[in-house]
Amino acid sequence: MKADNPFTLTFGKTPGEYIPRYEKTQEILDTFSGTNPVSQTYLIEGIRGSGKTVLMTAIAKELASSEKWIVVNLNMTRDLMEDLAVKLSEKCSKLLPDLAKTGFSISVAGFGLGLNAPASVQNYSGVISELLSRLQKKKKRVLITIDEVSNSRTMKEFASEFQIFLREDYPLFLIMTGLYENIYNVQNDPSLTFLLRSPKLSLEPLSIAQITKQYAHIFHIEKEPASYLAGITKGYAFAFQALGMLYYEYRDDLPVDEILSKLDDMLDDFVYRKIWDGLSTTDRQILKVLSDEPMRVNQVCEKLNMSSSSFSTYRKRLINRGLINGKQHGYVSLALPRFAEVIDYYHS
Repeated sequence: MKADNPFTLTFGKTPGEYIPRYEKTQEILDTFSGTNPVSQTYLIEGIRGSGKTVLMTAIAKELASSEKWIVVNLNMTRDLMEDLAVKLSEKCSKLLPDLAKTGFSISVAGFGLGLNAPASVQNYSGVISELLSRLQKKKKRVLITIDEVSNSRTMKEFASEFQIFLREDYPLFLIMTGLYENIYNVQNDPSLTFLLRSPKLSLEPLSIAQITKQYAHIFHIEKEPASYLAGITKGYAFAFQALGMLYYEYRDDLPVDEILSKLDDMLDDFVYRKIWDGLSTTDRQILKVLSDEPMRVNQVCEKLNMSSSSFSTYRKRLINRGLINGKQHGYVSLALPRFAEVIDYYHS
């Protein structure tokens, strides 16, 4: 690839060219920055490649640029309480120099106690509580980010403790991203019911008009061909990056059809195969029947030999997962760009 290519396929990394989601970004920033925040948690859900992590990263960077905020990015593959205790203590080492004088320390492999640590600090929860208390006195706020959450044991432990920290009125805030089904499972776990009250942002497709504008500017082309390229992406964030990268690289050497063939391969390798593998047999059958053009629901049911009541259950789930579009009453269509072309080669 050309060294100056402004697009990227790296998930979560803010690309050189991307479409900011100003409204959703500002909503979270305004909520968290309020004197009495109406919520201290936000959930961001969306399909793979929809830009969840990029949005969360943009918000985290904005808050981290303020002296009032400390941002801690947790790793879902680790013990979240331990990860928070370690990273928060590292962030506080310069802000709270008196910690060293009292022997306050935490080891990645230990239980969060130094040789001269206060008796009240008995575990990771205690370490975190002590740090938050001290930060609160300095009028600091802490943002925790967790990418691609799942309903694991460590998630349950973390969320339960987080709820306690909120009851203690600590200046602690949380943004989590995840697939629809994972966010749903976390929210509906009986032990994590407080998350049901957390605002949830479901990422919609990017603006085709904004993609058109960026493509026209980057490729130095007229509005009409830029609009054609933007339409191919259907506003899907990963497709915007992938098609942009390919067109930037090959527009002078290959016809558009060959560039689109390469796009299909990228979509398959990076996203669509993973999505397909996570679907049920019936989900796959439905998606195989659909196309980019809206189809009447009764036609779909006839092709699948399925009752409308049965189909409605699958329809709702596939819409929530970002796989089909049901905005036009009585019609459904595929939501992802060139999904039909790619899955046409799948055998099941």
